[in-house]
Amino acid sequence: MTIYVSHSREFDFEKELYEPIRSANFFKNHTFIFPHEEGREEPYPTKQFFQSGECDLILAEVSYPSTGQGIELGWADLLNIPIICHHKDGMRPSQSLSLISSKLIMYTDTSDLIHDIEGVFRHYETEN
Repeated sequence: MTIYVSHSREFDFEKELYEPIRSANFFKNHTFIFPHEEGREEPYPTKQFFQSGECDLILAEVSYPSTGQGIELGWADLLNIPIICHHKDGMRPSQSLSLISSKLIMYTDTSDLIHDIEGVFRHYETEN
């Protein structure tokens, strides 16, 4: 499965999102696209990637409002790419997310986030 990791730039996504995902057991079983990976010179061609049909799932960390992320999630929704939204306990994600995803999962820390993502993968593997 190819998974696009969507998020705002308004937090330490390398440490709080990318590193925990890379350290998780499921990382070796899937292809992850980290659009703001350190060292990337150009913006990731998200729209073209979504249109290519190569993206199977969006994992969206939605704790921090972001116009760019909203645009990405809108493209994914139009192309019927499943979107799973995660947010930190205590944060209030946009209510508009309920229009594009029925999965809005709250987490307390990175280990809880990884556990939730493992559950998402178990669900998708069972369905397919």
